[in-house]
Amino acid sequence: MRVFLDANVLFSAGYRETGSVRIFFALAESRTCELISSRYAVDEARRNVLAKHPDRIQDLESLVTQLSICAEPSAETIAWAVAQKLPSKDAPILAAAIDARCNVLATGDRTHFGRLYGQMLMGVAVLLPAEAIELLISG
Repeated sequence: MRVFLDANVLFSAGYRETGSVRIFFALAESRTCELISSRYAVDEARRNVLAKHPDRIQDLESLVTQLSICAEPSAETIAWAVAQKLPSKDAPILAAAIDARCNVLATGDRTHFGRLYGQMLMGVAVLLPAEAIELLISG
């Protein structure tokens, strides 16, 4: 299963050494899933870690090496995501997950993605991180 990690999931994994989202990386190591993200999401996570927890940036960088970085999404897919009423800063996240043919977009952004939780959009299930982890564990 291909799981796209949003910037907020990467941020949480980077600054919390024992946080629950670290389970994604253990599951990937056991080949339960493949972790995907985009340069756009990684750059946002980096900016936030540097601004709030600069002492944790090396940990984030180590986690990033365990991701497959997908190509940035097409303008058409971004436009489609904007039409789903996502803010222009969040549309590239959903669009990248779609263009990378991910099965799941794991995001903790309740403000912008909350109304999309549990929906299947162009083949991508939008889930809270805990729901995505549960799906991976239950098979």
